[in-house]
Amino acid sequence: MSSNTVYRINERTSHHNLTRLNEPLPSVRGHEVLVEIRGVTLNARDIQICGGFYPAAAVKDDLVPCSDGAGVIAAVGESVDDLQLGDRVIINISFDNLYGPLKSQKYMLGGGVDGTLRQYAVVPAQAIIKVPVDCKLDYVQLASLVCTGATVWNALYGYVPMKPGQTVLFQGTGGVSITGVQLAKAAGAVTIVTSSSDEKLAFVKEKFGVDHVINYKTTPNWADEVRRFTNGEGADYVIEIGGAGTIEQSIKATASGGMIAVIGYLADIKQENMPNVPLLALIQGCALRGVQAGSKQLTTEMVNFVSRKNVQPYIHKTFGFTSEEVMAAFDLQNSGKQIGKVGIAVKDQ
Repeated sequence: MSSNTVYRINERTSHHNLTRLNEPLPSVRGHEVLVEIRGVTLNARDIQICGGFYPAAAVKDDLVPCSDGAGVIAAVGESVDDLQLGDRVIINISFDNLYGPLKSQKYMLGGGVDGTLRQYAVVPAQAIIKVPVDCKLDYVQLASLVCTGATVWNALYGYVPMKPGQTVLFQGTGGVSITGVQLAKAAGAVTIVTSSSDEKLAFVKEKFGVDHVINYKTTPNWADEVRRFTNGEGADYVIEIGGAGTIEQSIKATASGGMIAVIGYLADIKQENMPNVPLLALIQGCALRGVQAGSKQLTTEMVNFVSRKNVQPYIHKTFGFTSEEVMAAFDLQNSGKQIGKVGIAVKDQ
């Protein structure tokens, strides 16, 4: 344990500019810990940051990307008394968002501060979440909970808590939606998933027990299908991934008093076709809420829930830590062909 293999992105025009480096092992001070990172998972945010088109301004130069990381405590500062060597941990996505809404992205992993695509990271002890001792998830699965898990948990429990039996609509079959389906099903929700691929829809219905599926290509007015599935009521929660291109159907699919969690912005729309969102929301009587990951408090709740319910986060494929495999992992994430999360095993599981 004398050096630290890291990946940095200097020219943020493409993830293909990632460079593998050997750096000195960082030392810890006072209230810090050293985490030996063993598992990483990818998000659309990582592709956007590496490509230079992430909308947030707070991205540091010469960045170590990735927000999702899990591992073990390798060293503790002299002022840390609640963490021990060998503890299994995940790192909260933001160093300073302990509870309540995210106020700034200044200290978010893989953006404002160096992320998890490295062997070792020095982290403020306050940003560490201990994994329950009886949790059997591997490190890549644990890492997958950091961004997508916390985001969905925030969407379902961070404002108006979801109740068993309520209906949740998920757009697509990427990391947020699949993690969300698994959490929602474990909590007793009725789930609906949309996708343009019949093959993916058949897979999620069989693999995860999704209650209803809709192909939005063959059924462009998919809000009508959502209402048919819900006896005319609409979905209580909509996990909005598309943004401007899907928001009209999302509002029309939402129950009166329901909640739309705006998480993504992947579907474009011409400005002249942009719907009148305030009027639609008023007519529907629903609320729209922007969701950016989750606080340490919410993430801890979610990790404990996953452990108690024995939820097994689905990883589409796990790659190694060589330059070739890391690049292949980013390429797969960028392709959108995956179902669920793409993982990188920094150390053999």
